[in-house]
Amino acid sequence: MVIAPGCGRCRACWSLTGYIAPTQTIYNGDMRHRLHIRFSVFMAVLGLFAFTLAAGAQQDASKRGRKYKAPDPTARIEVTVLRDTNGKPVENAAVIFHLMGDKGNMEMKSNEDGKAVIDVLPIGSSVRLQIIAKGFQTYGDDFKIDKAQMAVEVKLKRPGEQYSIYKNHGSAADASKDKPAAQPDAQPKPDTQPK
Repeated sequence: MVIAPGCGRCRACWSLTGYIAPTQTIYNGDMRHRLHIRFSVFMAVLGLFAFTLAAGAQQDASKRGRKYKAPDPTARIEVTVLRDTNGKPVENAAVIFHLMGDKGNMEMKSNEDGKAVIDVLPIGSSVRLQIIAKGFQTYGDDFKIDKAQMAVEVKLKRPGEQYSIYKNHGSAADASKDKPAAQPDAQPKPDTQPK
């Protein structure tokens, strides 16, 4: 008994194992032959599928890929951060641009001249400008970018004193506490004492 690795019936098996003489007994030959035929059909279908994909990909190159869209025109905005008291520049102040309707923000620091320049904001957008500097009140304002070049000058103030309920804030404030508040909706009481 000889067990051959191929089925012995097809040319592919002959090329792998050599010619098998008809006098040799082959066990499971039919099963091997069916398996080999199935594998050959599978590989032919796979090759046809790959060829079809490759041919379809080369047919119409104009419909493929991402279409180029030119970016919106942008504005150059120069922000100058100065002290309110003497007009000197504030260095290293955080200048933050929040685009309205979009998530996220763009932050930059002012230089030694108190200037921060940004040139990526689209014209026509609304922006909230926020400036934070150590030792100064936080500044915030909304504006619309309507020109290609804009200059914004911001004067930062020193923080004011915080209000405390434990401090005496003057006689005018104390006098208003002692007087009862006028009640415009209240009806006057009738006189109950005899005359």
